[in-house]
Amino acid sequence: MKNQIISLFVLALCLSIGTVEAQSKAIDGTLLAPTPPMGWMTWNYFADNINEKDIREMADAMVSSGMLKAGYNHVFIDDGWQGGRDNKNNIIADPVKFPSGIKALADYVHSKGLKLGIYSDAAPLTCAGYTASLNFEEQDAKTFASWDVDYLKYDYCGAPDDMEVAKSRYKKMADALRKSGRDISFGICEWGDRKPWLWAGQVGGQLWRTTADVRDKWKSLTPVKKQSELHGTGAGILDIVDYSQDHASYAGPGHWNDMDMLVVGLYGKKGPSGDLGGVGCTDTEYQSQMSIWSILNSPLAATNDVRKMNAETKRILLNEEVIAINQDALGKQAVCKIKNDLWSVFVRPLANGDFAIAILNRSEATQNSKINFAELGLNGNFEIRDLWEHKVIAKGKKWNGKVKSHETKMFRLKKI
Repeated sequence: MKNQIISLFVLALCLSIGTVEAQSKAIDGTLLAPTPPMGWMTWNYFADNINEKDIREMADAMVSSGMLKAGYNHVFIDDGWQGGRDNKNNIIADPVKFPSGIKALADYVHSKGLKLGIYSDAAPLTCAGYTASLNFEEQDAKTFASWDVDYLKYDYCGAPDDMEVAKSRYKKMADALRKSGRDISFGICEWGDRKPWLWAGQVGGQLWRTTADVRDKWKSLTPVKKQSELHGTGAGILDIVDYSQDHASYAGPGHWNDMDMLVVGLYGKKGPSGDLGGVGCTDTEYQSQMSIWSILNSPLAATNDVRKMNAETKRILLNEEVIAINQDALGKQAVCKIKNDLWSVFVRPLANGDFAIAILNRSEATQNSKINFAELGLNGNFEIRDLWEHKVIAKGKKWNGKVKSHETKMFRLKKI
């Protein structure tokens, strides 16, 4: 009986993996989102005050700043682009904000070597009160395809709480996208409240949000007992790490745990990321967000003004060695091997046989770290490369050093 139960479990797991892979296939049979999507998203900087001029300028800046070269190859339009529906119920762009239309904007973005993402919601209205896609899934998917859109973020404001309705609504849009005749990656955004890592891949998502919206702060000032409470207190960087780190088994090529947008370089800007105590972070904290989002394979969506970045913001966002960890072809999300009041230590294997580790000092003071690699399951001697210092710093079976408050050390270990 025990063997039968094990066999049934293995069969169910294999069928589940097969379903996820099938749902992640592009028209030509390759995977959609084989690595976590990267780009720049409108929401935190502009909220719904967006227009085609600003988005074109951001696309230009992504090229001139080196963002595209570093791998940020999407421009994601969030809420606020919609202008209602025409007399045939086709969804249309706001004619004042987008007088040239979304197709023309897509053509411009594509001419820069970038892809275009767009936004809707599985309810009658979006989070900001604009026209959404419930009961218009096939029509809207065909419209997005006709505009040459490459990605859809699908939100869940105004929708019921239960999981089964969510699965049904997301599957309906995923199916519509697959019938549209264009490869459109699908980002599920119900904020982790219904445990989407358990089902979002099976209904057709390539990525799914794991928590409430990120705010531009280190952590919630009010303790919470479950992640859904972060909607009221505001999720900081550390909160999202803590509520996303246990889902590694659900992530891989074509299906990713989405820890929400990067707040790097916002410095407390008023707007969505500034709500609920989002007063800004230090560059050390922004570096930690980049480090942990990368090692946990989250999509990387910058939200700062890329038209005018200071040197520290560029240093953090354009670190190609850290980005290479996020984009590693093996696609194995890191596992948290040590978690206590002082430390979170993450380990992940890489495609070439190396390992990446991230050592986060959770405390409010500088701490001395003593990491024995064998305690992390890594036996032997390693060359230790510091990915923020861009140099080999030691060789051996362990690392000892100081880690500043809220700093994350990130190393690449090569067996020697």
